Amino acid sequence: MTEPVDPDVDLSDARQRRELRRSHYRVLAAVAAGGMIGTAARYGAALLWPTAAGAFPWTTLGVNAVGCLVIGVFLVVVSETWTAPGWVRPFFATGVLGGFTTFSTYCVDIQRLVSAGHPGPALAYLAGTVAAALVAVTAGTWITRRVLAAGMARRAARRAR
Repeated sequence: MTEPVDPDVDLSDARQRRELRRSHYRVLAAVAAGGMIGTAARYGAALLWPTAAGAFPWTTLGVNAVGCLVIGVFLVVVSETWTAPGWVRPFFATGVLGGFTTFSTYCVDIQRLVSAGHPGPALAYLAGTVAAALVAVTAGTWITRRVLAAGMARRAARRAR
């Protein structure tokens, strides 16, 4: 049995193979550049609002919720209203917001709370972060779609006058 072949790519053509290689490096560079920005922003948030050892990690919860809200807004804009250049999604969604949100720190925070003898807050944080992230991304998409629809309706009404 042979693997399915992409009809747009002929891997026996050296020029197309080089093109694929170059495009991956550009995407990787965009993700890395965005990741540096997002990680620096998250680090800044941790410096502005530090969490004491054994305390509830409000900063991480807030960063993750804000990141999810922004990705909801961003993906509606680039998917439904704006044809973004190919590097924008990997740069911003994967790089900036991937570096800004920190679900690995979320897991470490849960372990730290449990180790400090706070299983109740750890469980609340475990469920609360997931709930906040889902609510935030849903709110971001819903609100953005409503705002964009209202703007389109206003423009249509002005043209009708």
